[in-house]
This record gives sequence, C-alpha cells and structure tokens, in this order.
Amino acid sequence: MNIIPLVAAAEAEKKVSLLEMSQEELSEYMSGLGQPAYRARQVWEWIYKRFADDFEQMSNLPANLRGLLAEKATLQVMTPVVEQVSLAKDTLKILFQLRDGQTIEAVLMLYDKRRTLCISSQAGCAMGCTFCATAQGGLARNLTPGEIMAQVLYFARYLATPGAMPLTEVERPSTVTNIVLMGMGEPMHNYKNVWTALRRLTDPRAFGLGARNITLSTVGLVPMIDRMADEGLQIGLAVSLHAPNDDLRTQLVPINKGYPVDELLAAVERYIQKTKRRVTFEYALMKGINDSAELAHELGQKLRNLLCHVNVIPLNPIPDSQFQPSTDEDTKRFVEILGEYGISATIRLRRGIEINAGCGQLRRSQIAGAKARPAVAA
Repeated sequence: MNIIPLVAAAEAEKKVSLLEMSQEELSEYMSGLGQPAYRARQVWEWIYKRFADDFEQMSNLPANLRGLLAEKATLQVMTPVVEQVSLAKDTLKILFQLRDGQTIEAVLMLYDKRRTLCISSQAGCAMGCTFCATAQGGLARNLTPGEIMAQVLYFARYLATPGAMPLTEVERPSTVTNIVLMGMGEPMHNYKNVWTALRRLTDPRAFGLGARNITLSTVGLVPMIDRMADEGLQIGLAVSLHAPNDDLRTQLVPINKGYPVDELLAAVERYIQKTKRRVTFEYALMKGINDSAELAHELGQKLRNLLCHVNVIPLNPIPDSQFQPSTDEDTKRFVEILGEYGISATIRLRRGIEINAGCGQLRRSQIAGAKARPAVAA
C-alpha cells in the first residue's frame, strides 16, 4: 500500500483547506489576501463546477495569486493510495489517505444511466455492527465537511475527464448522478459535518446535485431521525434494520439496546408523516441468521403499514467470518414473503465482491497486510 509518509502529510496539514470554507468564508479569506470579491467567486467555481484540484488549473487567476494560494492553501485533503476495479469494470473502489494519515473508502458504481457514489462520513465507526468490516476497527474520528465533499469532487473529476485512469466501462465525459452515504461510519453520528456537506452538495451555487438523488443511511439513531425530518431537504432516508425483533437485532446492531426496534419504527413513522417521503429499510441477508421465512413474516407484519421499501442486500462477506450470504433460493423466498404483506422489496445487485467492495473491507485488508509485513530497518 502506497501510504504517504506522515511527515509529508503533516506539512500538507499546515495549509488551510479551502474545501472547509463556505462561499462566504472563502470570500472573507480572499479579501484577507487583498483580493476583490470576484476572485473568490472564480475560485469557488473552479472548485465546485470545474472540479479543480490544483491552483495552477485556475487559468483566469493571475500567476502571482495562483502561487500565493499554493503557498498558503490546499484543495487536496486526501490522496488515493489503492485503486481497485471490478472484473466487470463497472465498480471502482478507492482507499484514500487523509492529511493526518487516517484512511477511508469510497466507491463509484456504474449503471446504464446512473453514476452512483458510495461515500464515507467517518474514519472507522463506533456502532459496532458485528457483521461489518468497518466496525471491527472502531472509530478513529469524524470526517470534516471538506473531506466528505472531497470524495465527491474526486469522482466528479474522474467522470468528467476522458481517458483518466483507471479505465472503467463508462463513456466519458460523464457526471455524478447519485450519492449514497453508506460507506464507512454512521452519518447521524457526525450529524453537523454531514449536513454541512449535504447542503453544499445540493446548493446550486456549489455542486448542485438534486437532494432526491442523495440517500443517507443510518443504523437508527432515533433523535437524529427526528432532527432530519426538520431539515427541509428531500434527502432520502435509509435505515439499516437487518432484523425485525430486539433479540436478534441487538446481536447484529448493538445500538439497538439504546433504540429498540419498535422505538426506531415509531421514529420512522413520524418521519414519514412529517416529510411524506418513502423510507428504505436495508436488510443484509445472512445465511442461517436472519433469513428464515419466520423472520420474513415478522418483518412483513412490522412494516406493512409504513410507506417503505425494503432493500434486500446479499451480504459482502468478511473472510473467515461466521456471517455469510444467504442462498439465492432463500433470498428470493424472503422477498416473496414480504410481497405477501404488500411491501415493495428488491434484491440489491451485489457489486465488486472480488475487490472488497463491502464497506470497510479494503481498508481492513490493507491494515492487516501492513501488520503482517516485517519491519524494514531505517
């Protein structure tokens, strides 16, 4: 793994990140450099409309200003250290190193018409879900709004650039069409930073993606679901349920001890009533654990009166884990039973299993590999 030396990362960290600034804050910063207001607007457009990652690309700025910005500021808050493309060339997963040495993952999934990004909100995760690779390493820290934005801008730049490596099965130039916050971390656990990034992603003056094209996934932090209902943005809500009762869900999703299933579903019902929006429930099927017909019936009874859709997810397994994906037959049966209760349900297409595309798997494998390699004398 091409991890960047921490000395170099520390030097980069001394520079102010323009990605952490609102448009108003950027204007103040540029004014402090003695620049007129229109220069800030030019820089903002280069960042969010043209996806510049180097001040030298900002051709309508004077050379001395480009040099001054390069000396004092940065647009690069993370660096790709591992890139993996699926055999079908329809999924690109990247492990990024942040300026303090932490690593995060993001995935680009290519469909016929959609270009969907799965991005991270934290370096690690504190929720402790027993089947999740990210949870096994615990939480290192929250991502900043700029680090969340940087993931999107990186892939937007990639899609906009014909011939950019690595090669995938996508005609370029193209654009990001959808974003899901389903990567590393619990977005509701980093609420302020996530929503700062979401507002910039949907701001027509900035990235300008439609709110309905973004989905936020949570394990079920009830107070934050209620808070999200009042945000006024039509961001989609997805709830990682994975079990219909407290006994099983607490084993899989320990946060259930604080927010039991019925309390969580009550919060979802309040959210639906307030926003009039359909909620997605994510249910990762695990062989012999949560995929029985009895559990499908129990889930159907719990959800039958909610405006919802169930996204049945064949598990991307961790090697040597007790949690393995259900059979195709059991998966199909589970969906059919939900249909008996009038519940819309689909099976998510599993992407990139051969490139550790499940959340946290690439990061986990790289960390394990680094620990296994013998130390080299200086």
